[in-house]
Amino acid sequence: MVLAGTEVKSIREGKVSFVDSFCIFHKGELWIKNMHIAEYRFGTTNNHIAVHDRKLLLTKRELRKLENKMKEKGYTIVPLRIFFNEKSLAKIEIGLGKGKKLYDKRETIKARDSERELKRHLG
Repeated sequence: MVLAGTEVKSIREGKVSFVDSFCIFHKGELWIKNMHIAEYRFGTTNNHIAVHDRKLLLTKRELRKLENKMKEKGYTIVPLRIFFNEKSLAKIEIGLGKGKKLYDKRETIKARDSERELKRHLG
């Protein structure tokens, strides 16, 4: 992942959020969008922007494999966790997910509602 110096310091402090973040392909490169890395509290005028697109560094083979999967309908790439490896490099773990069908969503809502009703009657 391509990061600025103050971004790395904020990540070390745990000031990162993946809420609503996802990955897209643009001109053969993988980019992560909407990932929030809070501004470094001791940063001066050189501080970074909290939410902007960040480039992910992958090999050509990995990029080609992921791009072929993305072309299939319903697949998306999402960030799962961020960590530092033994060489103190910031790494991001990404996952390939498939969206739910409408009938799957209905089943989930139905199960959640029935569980809520059961808890309400018992407790």
